[in-house]
Amino acid sequence: MKLSGIIDHITYQNEDNGFVVARLCVKTGSKITITGQIPALKVGEQVELEGEYEQHKQHGSQFVVKEFQFLEPEEVWAIQKYLESGLIKGIGKELALRIVNVFKEKTLEVIDLDPTRLLGVEGIGKKRIELIAKYWQEQKEIRHVMLFLAKHNISQTYAQKIFRMYGNRTIEILEDNPYLLAKDIFGIGFLKADEIAKNFGILKNDAKRIQAGIEFVLLEKMTQGHTCFPNVLLIEEVKEKLDVDGALVEEALQVLLDAHSLIEKRGFVFSKNLFFAEIGILERVVAICVEKSFLRAFDAKKALFWAEEQLSFNFAQNQKKAIEAAFSNKMLIITGGPGTGKTTIVNAMLKVFEKLTRHICLAAPTGKAAKRLSYLTRKRATTIHSLLEWDFKKKGFKRNQAHPLKCDVLIVDEASMIDTSLLFGLLLAVKSSTIVIFVGDVDQLPSVGPGNCLKDLIASERVAVICLDKIFRQAKKSMIITNAHRVNSGIFPNLIPKEDGDFFFIEKEDPEEIQKEIIELPERLYQKYGFDPSVDVQILSPMKRGGLGTENLNQLLQQHFQKEKRAYLDFGNRRFFEKDKVIQMRNNYDLNVFNGEVGIIEEVEAHLKELVINFDGKKVLYESKDMLDLSLAYAVSIHKYQGSEAPCVVIPVHMSHFMLLNRNLIYTGMTRAKKMLVLIGTKKALAVAIKNDEVKQRYTGLLDLLRESVDAIV
Repeated sequence: MKLSGIIDHITYQNEDNGFVVARLCVKTGSKITITGQIPALKVGEQVELEGEYEQHKQHGSQFVVKEFQFLEPEEVWAIQKYLESGLIKGIGKELALRIVNVFKEKTLEVIDLDPTRLLGVEGIGKKRIELIAKYWQEQKEIRHVMLFLAKHNISQTYAQKIFRMYGNRTIEILEDNPYLLAKDIFGIGFLKADEIAKNFGILKNDAKRIQAGIEFVLLEKMTQGHTCFPNVLLIEEVKEKLDVDGALVEEALQVLLDAHSLIEKRGFVFSKNLFFAEIGILERVVAICVEKSFLRAFDAKKALFWAEEQLSFNFAQNQKKAIEAAFSNKMLIITGGPGTGKTTIVNAMLKVFEKLTRHICLAAPTGKAAKRLSYLTRKRATTIHSLLEWDFKKKGFKRNQAHPLKCDVLIVDEASMIDTSLLFGLLLAVKSSTIVIFVGDVDQLPSVGPGNCLKDLIASERVAVICLDKIFRQAKKSMIITNAHRVNSGIFPNLIPKEDGDFFFIEKEDPEEIQKEIIELPERLYQKYGFDPSVDVQILSPMKRGGLGTENLNQLLQQHFQKEKRAYLDFGNRRFFEKDKVIQMRNNYDLNVFNGEVGIIEEVEAHLKELVINFDGKKVLYESKDMLDLSLAYAVSIHKYQGSEAPCVVIPVHMSHFMLLNRNLIYTGMTRAKKMLVLIGTKKALAVAIKNDEVKQRYTGLLDLLRESVDAIV
């Protein structure tokens, strides 16, 4: 049996498999409930359906769709309904009526072939025509691709990303090599691409599959922080994951090496980008350390004495050593935990350097870290990405060797967070005459991205390093700081709370009781201390999965905080409400939003699939294509939150996190709290974490490169 009509309303739609429940308006005006898999379906579409009626026990008569095809609406009422649907951005209900009143049955032909004729419609100008033409063409082209991809079980969201990447060549490219999806489309990994490839008839031992598998495993290692991986271990892991013979893996690896897609050195396999990034870091470190500064010479000891007078502060011995080192070295690393006086040192250096030059840059890896640096120094500080100025057309930084920063002194805070690619980009943009000072805490977790740059620079002994270990008297009053240092030294923290203290331990053994405490605690903190539950309180968890992982806690906290009937938008299997707290999961240079930035959803436009998110005063419009990189942030992993701070931090510490419990992780989480820290869990889990001081090894090439360099840097 066949039916044709206009989709009047979509009751339910699963974007992953294309299943819909919708209302079809037929020519007579009656509406029929239809169900079935119709990917990319939108309100206003004209469709021809083949299927049969079935009687549902609960919902009554339904037309179950077996086959379908999209039609272009021909009659005026159908065309008007189609344009009213919001499918073509720039045309709303009133404008749709005005357009069809002018062009009648020829409306779609005009929009398709001669959109400039729309100027004859009241309320339409040149800009509106450009917008209409753009979205009309995009919808026309994308539908064919969407249907093709839907047959291979790819959701609409990913299909749109694929289409934006490959355009009209999508089908041609994917039929040739579907494994390109794993490389080019964030969120589509090798496993999904492998599934698609099987549908195309690609066999298990196909060379394309094995080569893609090698790149997939190497990419996995990069997401774990490695810049390279041992050849032998790589081959073994690919062999197991792809279930193929080791000889075939070796052969495929050699093809990739011969094509220079990958690089092998000293028994380690590198991606091309990271290999040359590490080489570039070495070259820039050597060049900066060797070349003299353009600043006039001065007496370091006199400058130190003058800075003490200016700040009305007597520096400790180690602080004096750090400040003098900044005046006598082209590159310096200052590392120390909270309360060890790093900020005082930076302010002293700035006092002196400001007498010598106006060209001083302050930067940090994240927006929050940059704001904190600016607040503490009372000077302008930016993110490293902003400092280097992203070029949207070239997809790279504008600042480089050809266009270096106008900077005689560069001070970078939270340096432990800088990954290999970012450090290379930064050093590439710095003139060799620039004094470069990295400030950070080497005992924090390493960068989220590949590399262990700060630790490698320190271990190489090629760059001047000052380690601060003395906690100053004022900082000793904070139990957050004293307990963080105890944990970092392998000593169990003092859990006895002080009156008006800033550190609390709530002992709970049952995971469900811990969940309940986490859900209820933000409101109690607001009542007693005035902390805003969504802005000031941050839940940090050691892991993503499990009852006390970020994924489950986010669902529970969202349900708790979203009791009011606020506007929302469904995106795949996720739902975003107005006032939800969200986090960006990777750099989006087009939006100027970076990995780890936390914001609040201020506006939800469900019919347009758009969100407006406020990132600490910066309002950003998100379209559906951008939402893949968005997650709830009521609870965030400790690793993802490094470089950021919150007035109040709450951390569950439980044996269910056993695999991830270590000193480095707990220490990093504790030092994210500015005014209050609450640990909830068991003393046993806390003791296990403190005892475990084994930091997971990261394979990098930078340390060996620095040690092997022939130039005497320091």
